[in-house]
Order: sequence, then C-alpha cells, then structure tokens
Amino acid sequence: MLWLYNFGISLYKILLQVASLFNPKAKLFLKGRKNLPDTISKRINPSEKHIWFHFASLGEFEQGRPVLENLKENYPDKKIVITFFSPSGYEIRKDYAGAEGVFYLPLDTKKNAEEFVKLINPEIAIFTKYEFWYHYFSALNRHHVPLFLISGIFRPGQLFFKWYGGFYRRMLEYVNYFFVQNEESVRLLNSIHIENVSLSGDTRFDRVAENAQSPKHLQTIADFCGDSKVFIAGSTWPQDEQLIATLIRENPDWKFIIAPHEIGTAHLDEIINLIPGILRYTHLEGINSTGKVLLIDNIGMLSSIYQYADIAYIGGGFGAGIHNTLEAAAFGLPVIFGPKYDKFQEAKDLIHLGAAISISSSTALSAAFSRLQNDHNAGAVARNYVDIKKGSTEQILEHLKDFI
Repeated sequence: MLWLYNFGISLYKILLQVASLFNPKAKLFLKGRKNLPDTISKRINPSEKHIWFHFASLGEFEQGRPVLENLKENYPDKKIVITFFSPSGYEIRKDYAGAEGVFYLPLDTKKNAEEFVKLINPEIAIFTKYEFWYHYFSALNRHHVPLFLISGIFRPGQLFFKWYGGFYRRMLEYVNYFFVQNEESVRLLNSIHIENVSLSGDTRFDRVAENAQSPKHLQTIADFCGDSKVFIAGSTWPQDEQLIATLIRENPDWKFIIAPHEIGTAHLDEIINLIPGILRYTHLEGINSTGKVLLIDNIGMLSSIYQYADIAYIGGGFGAGIHNTLEAAAFGLPVIFGPKYDKFQEAKDLIHLGAAISISSSTALSAAFSRLQNDHNAGAVARNYVDIKKGSTEQILEHLKDFI
C-alpha cells in the first residue's frame, strides 16, 4: 500500500504542475515550495528545539490558534514553527508574528519529511483536525518527537475504519495522543484499539468566544449599518449569492452585507452584476449609510463584522460543505446555511437547539429568514451554545505540559 500512497503523491505533484498553468492557487502552491529547504535554513536554527504546528488551511489555523497562543504565553522562550498545506492559509498568515517561521509544508515524501524534521528540530508536533501524512508521521516517530492531534474528528466512512485500511491505521499509531471533538470519534478510535484519546471538544469555541469578547471596531461598517436591521452572508459562493439576491429584493427594509469566500475580480464582478447598486467596501469614502447592500472585497474582516448583524447566512452548503458557523453564533446570531452540513457537529447541534436552519432553495431561505426575525430567543441560544462548549484549550494545555 505504501507504493500506492507514494504514487498518489507523485501524481498529485504532476497534476499541480499542469493546473498551475491556469489556476492561481496551484501556481502559489508550487511557487511557495520552490527552494523551500534553503528558505527554512535561513530562518530556523536547527540546533534549537521548536514547537511545530501544522494546519491544512486558514480555518484550521484559527481552530488551533488558542492552543498556539496560550503555549506561547505560558512558555515565552519556546520557538514556534508553523506550516500550511494550502495557499489560502499560508498567504494570509505568512507574516504571523507569533512564530519563528511560517512555511508551506513540503509534499509528503520520505526525503522531504526527513529533511524537514531535521531542519526545524521539533520538540513536539501538533496537527489540527484531520491532516494525516504518512512520511511526516513516521519521520517524527523515528526522531522520537511526540505528535498530537487536536480538535480531531472521525467518521465511520474514513479509510481508517475499513477492513482494508491497515496502512491508514498505521499512520494513527504514530500519534501520541488524540484530542477529539465528539463521542463518536472516541468510539471509532477505540474500535480499532486506539485508547490514547480523550473527548476535549473543539478549540474553535475558545477562539470564537475570545473574538466575540473583544472584536475589532470597524467604523465604516458601523456607519453603513446605522440603526437598520442587518443580514450578513459570510463565506459565500455563487449559488449562495443567487439565493441572497432574491432575499434582498424581498426585504427592502433590511441592510445586507455579503463577504464572499473568493474575492477574485471575476467573482466580485459576478456579484456586482447580480445585485444592482451594491457598494464595495474598498470604494467607500467616509460615512455612507444610504446604500442597502455592501460587498466586502477584502480578506480578514468577517469575524469582526458579525458584531453588527442580526441574522447570519453561512456559505458553502451547496458545495463541499459549510464554512464557520461558530464565529456568528458567538456574537449571538442565529444562522442559516445550505444542505451540506452533515460533517459539522456544531451545525447539527445548532439546528437541534433551534438556533440554525438549513435551506435548499430561495423559498426555504425566505421562510427561514421570516422565522428567525420573529424568534427572539434563537440568538441567545446560539451564544449560550458557544459559551458552554469552551474549555478545550485548557484541557489540551494541561496534557501538553508534561512534554514541553
């Protein structure tokens, strides 16, 4: 099976090279890894120990950030190295001040893994949620580096739990300890004789709660909203935006903010053509509260914009899956999202509690919007859900102190 895994990594690299000819993300993926060992050696002293955090992308970074920043606060002399797999994480956080260095993770080959581990000399390694790389895990094991998975989540359909998944189960054996989000994950790991696991919850709750307590004030957004009721649509994709355009036409007494997941020129132009009169955030000058719809055309503001809204729509539910519902819930917003949410425990919980509604059409969106306008308890339920789920970071830190 290892030969097949290696072949898959090689094939993936070839496909990336082809895709880079026309796909900007693939181009960044390859460019960021060019001459990477030289880049690392210029930033990192291999004779010093480091704490290595790896994240798939930006969402996982925000998920693991409470652990990272609390470790840094508790052990200020420790040096941290961060890696990302995806450009969408690296390009936004490459200048993160809390780390000695931020890099792309080289593709998972035996040579790359061995070289990388030697270059950064990790004291411990912390991976977030669901990144599993055979050669990196085995290299850490050979060098006796403790490896931890935080905010892990497992599902029955994963290869680890298939009768033919022995190779993938071997990867899990290299992990010293699993901190998982739900009871199902504990049961699944126990079913394959992995006992070094505890139910710690999701560190995102700590992160979003902290953000909601001291959000960044955005005067331009506050001026736009004024005293109006505000509906915010975060991390949207084109199918989400089609539905929201209908909702805007139906509700002239509300203001709307749209923060798309992708802010490339072509996508922004699509939204502008779809919604006549929409204002672009970067084009606003001073106070402008006369417009009805605002388009957020930059990255990094969404988690603070939620403080100005009354109802939130979370995008992605018509594609691979919904984006972060907890950022909105932490501000006491009831949330609406598309039909693909089954992989997200918090989405299922919020629906069960009556603080979220899943929709699959413009008619369903209108009905959900109408219901939540008249439900004066849903927002408080959402905020309380976040509050009672806090504490994962503290539990993880308590365990890690024996390894640092």
